[in-house]
Amino acid sequence: MTAVVLQNLTRRFGNVVAVNDLNLEIAAGELVALLGPSGCGKSTTLRMIAGLLSPTAGDIRFGDRSVLAVPAERRGAVLVFQKHLLFPHMTVGENVGFGLRMRGLRQKEIRVRVQEMLELVRLPGFEQRRAHELSGGQQQRVALARGLIVHPAVLLLDEPLANLDANLRLEMRELIRSLQQALKMTAIFVTHDQEEAVMLADRIALLFDGVLQQFDRPRAFYERPRSARIARFFRNENFLHGRKEGERIVCGGSPLVVGGGREHPDGEYLLTVRPEEVRIADTQVENSLRAQVLAAVYMGTYMQLLLDVEGQQWRVHGPADGCYPAGSVIWIQLPPQRIWLLPASV
Repeated sequence: MTAVVLQNLTRRFGNVVAVNDLNLEIAAGELVALLGPSGCGKSTTLRMIAGLLSPTAGDIRFGDRSVLAVPAERRGAVLVFQKHLLFPHMTVGENVGFGLRMRGLRQKEIRVRVQEMLELVRLPGFEQRRAHELSGGQQQRVALARGLIVHPAVLLLDEPLANLDANLRLEMRELIRSLQQALKMTAIFVTHDQEEAVMLADRIALLFDGVLQQFDRPRAFYERPRSARIARFFRNENFLHGRKEGERIVCGGSPLVVGGGREHPDGEYLLTVRPEEVRIADTQVENSLRAQVLAAVYMGTYMQLLLDVEGQQWRVHGPADGCYPAGSVIWIQLPPQRIWLLPASV
C-alpha cells in the first residue's frame, strides 16, 4: 500500500489558478474523495497525481519519494476515466489483459489473471464479448478490471459513475468499495456528488475554486462544517445570526442552549441545524423557535417544510403524516447537541 502526499500543489493555466497551494496527506490503503462543484480543480489534481499534467509548483510524493520526475507510465498509478475508453476491436479479455501484455507476461498467466479479475468485478465468462455487446455498467467494470489487473500502487477514478443510471451507480459504488478493501489499495476518486463521496470515502477533500476547504471524515461535513458555504454544499440552508453569551446563543429575542458552546468564545456567530435534526412541536417548548409555514411538500418518508424563522427561510423535515397548511404557525425545537456555530462573517 502506498501513501500519497501533495505538498503546496499548484496548477495555473495562464492567469487562471486551477489548483492553489493544495496540501493533502492520504494514508496508505485509504479511499479519498476529491469533492466539489464543476471547475473547482479536482480533475486537474487527479491528472497531476497520474502524471498527465505537470504542476506549476509543489510536490507529489508516493510514499517517501517524489514522483514529479517519474513519467506517467512508470508511476504505478492507474487512472480510470468517466468514459470507459475500451478498445472496440478487442474482446473483453483482451481489453482487461492489455496492460499485462504491454509488460511482456506470458499468455497463459495473462489468461489466468484475466479470469480472476473478471470474477472480482462480477463478469465471469465475458472474456469473448466485445464492448458494444455490454451495458454501460458492464463496460465500466471492464475498464475498472483493466486498471486493477496491473496491481497499481494508486488507483485514480475520475467521475467513473457519472454516465450510469441511479441503480447502476449504487451497484458500482458497492463494487468499487469492496474491491478497494479486498485489494488493500490506496484510491482517490473525483466526484461532484455529495452522496457518492459520503458512501464511498474514508475521508473527503472538499475544494472550492481550487482551494481546499475541509479534509475530514464524511460525518464531519454534516455535523461540523467549517463554513456556511460548506454547510450549504451539503444541503443545509438553515442559518440564523446570533450572539453567544455563555452556554446560550440569543437569536432575535430567543435564547437557545448550545450543547457544544464551551469550545467557542462569546461573540457573534451563525447558528445552523440540519433539516433532519429539527423537531416539530405544536406549542412552545424548551429550546424552540416560532416558525411560519411557507410551503410543505410530501417526500414519501417525510414532509419537507419551507419555514420563515426569524425572517430567514429554513427547510426542515416533518412527519410524513403531518398537516402543515401554508400560513400556519408551528414551533421548531433545536436539540442543543445538534446546534453548530459558524463564523458570522462567512
